Amino acid sequence: MTTKGESKLTYLLIGLGMGAMVGLMAAILARKETLDGLRERSDKGLGYLNQLAGKLGETAGVIVQQGKKFLGCGGANSVEQPTTAEKQTYEEDRRENLGG
Repeated sequence: MTTKGESKLTYLLIGLGMGAMVGLMAAILARKETLDGLRERSDKGLGYLNQLAGKLGETAGVIVQQGKKFLGCGGANSVEQPTTAEKQTYEEDRRENLGG
């Protein structure tokens, strides 16, 4: 025979077990929703960062072009110009030394 205390204890244990099961199920569902929400936010964040990186790249390209114009760099021609000037100086020095 069971006493009143034993039946209450049994109901308490059954209630705790069922509550734990329901709690675990709720936690699993909430975890899944949380992960989906975090994944969605991270995708949006990565898209935004990619967009900003593209704008930054364009801006950097413009700044580089303006810097080249400011410094007077002509790309491949800038290497040839000093070479041509050096040749002219060499030729002039050579003529002066041979002629005089």
